[in-house]
Amino acid sequence: MYKIIFFFLLQSLFFNAFAQTNNENLTGVLHLDNQLAFDITSSASEGENNSASKKKSPLLAGLFSLAIPGAGEFYSGSYLKSILFIGIEAAAITVGLIYDKKGDDQTVVFENYADKFWDPAKYARWTIDNLEDHLNQVLNNNLKAENYTGLFYDEERTKVNWSVLNRLESDIGGWYSHRLERFGEQQYYEMIGKYPQFNPGWSDFDENFQFVYTNQRRDPVTDKFEYYSQLRGKANDYYDIASTAVIIVVVNHIISAADAAWTASRYNKNLSVNMSLEKTQLGYSSEYYPQLNMKLNF
Repeated sequence: MYKIIFFFLLQSLFFNAFAQTNNENLTGVLHLDNQLAFDITSSASEGENNSASKKKSPLLAGLFSLAIPGAGEFYSGSYLKSILFIGIEAAAITVGLIYDKKGDDQTVVFENYADKFWDPAKYARWTIDNLEDHLNQVLNNNLKAENYTGLFYDEERTKVNWSVLNRLESDIGGWYSHRLERFGEQQYYEMIGKYPQFNPGWSDFDENFQFVYTNQRRDPVTDKFEYYSQLRGKANDYYDIASTAVIIVVVNHIISAADAAWTASRYNKNLSVNMSLEKTQLGYSSEYYPQLNMKLNF
């Protein structure tokens, strides 16, 4: 009997903490008053859940920006930084595409120039014709031209056997430091405008000139050799800019991801949540209601 009386006294005190003091809110019916108290506490609990739902995930923000720079900042509410990272990404991609296209176009230009003014057969002819009397003397060799009779496929000596030519280059050594790549290969176009050994193949080279390029004597290359080197160098410059743009894109993703995670973390720290049970006095009546106070500091 005492336990029942004590239970009802506690219940009465509990209702007085959450309801107005007159009979306008409390009905006097036990199960209805229980529901009223439950509704008040449920509202407070919902406020706490809403606060938690407003927090940002640093991991999710970082993944967003790793995929698309600026996306994680936008998710975390940092819109200015989001625009900044997106702008850097767009600019770098645009520059990369433009200069990669310029590099491709310039490559076509210098390859066409090489096809027109550099002849592998002329290079091979000068090499074999000057092998015994000139190159052997300069490089202290004792090579015989008869050992390379298969150097050309035709009597006019206009079609080169690449295998024999590469063997001849290897045997000569010295400033013949490279083996000519097959026609049309990327290294083919690089070599003929980079290494002086290929100077005799240019159309403005005098086949009667005994060209030398050693540490003791370095004869100048032809004007077409020099001009071609500039054409190829210009293409490489374009590709270097495009490569730098690609590096910027990659770095922008990484930095944006790290910044997005940090921004989300700061967002959560700056989001302070205060919840209280507020009392409003209406004449002789009092009403209690839960209040959620949020303060976002920038």
